[in-house]
Amino acid sequence: MEPTANATVYIVDDDAEVREALAWLLRSRRLFSEVFASAEAFELMLSERAARGLPQRQPCCLLLDVRMPGMSGLALFDKMVERGDTAGMPVIFLTGHADVPTAVATVKRGAFDFCEKPFSDNQLVDRVQAALEQSAQHLQACRARHVLQDRLAELTERERDVMHLVVEGLPNKLIADQLDISVRTVEVHRARVFDKMQVKSAVELANLLRS
Repeated sequence: MEPTANATVYIVDDDAEVREALAWLLRSRRLFSEVFASAEAFELMLSERAARGLPQRQPCCLLLDVRMPGMSGLALFDKMVERGDTAGMPVIFLTGHADVPTAVATVKRGAFDFCEKPFSDNQLVDRVQAALEQSAQHLQACRARHVLQDRLAELTERERDVMHLVVEGLPNKLIADQLDISVRTVEVHRARVFDKMQVKSAVELANLLRS
């Protein structure tokens, strides 16, 4: 499934006409969006979602105006960076010409990109698509880590000992000598490790643990 099929583009801009125009543009490209008139409103949504223990499950990105009354886009971005939100929700700044140097600086600090107003519709949508792809890759990597952690949690302490030595490339005889157990016991533990980790070889196991 394409990342945009179930993705959300958040729009944070104090200009109602800009919000409406962006939402219409995204709809025309079959992209779902949610709009917020202020950084405070968006921050409140994030806080409520965190309080309810709702993790991010679908790809998303944020179109964020640099200058707004109250909390600026830059201040919101700083909060998101501190929490680590931008890894799964790439931020694309919407900026006027005067703010370009500031926008460039934010890219160096982790923003995905910036688009200068008035922006090209095609260019903006291309950057949104790229941001959503990055978000999808981040979520996939998170899911893979959770799966790995779940599999590791199923291992006994002895199975973990055997696993680490298998990954180091030691043959069963040396593993048996190092752990002071029989070769047959090593074979049993090794088979259980492969089964629980859902791998078929030591190389596959090593690659899984490095992922």
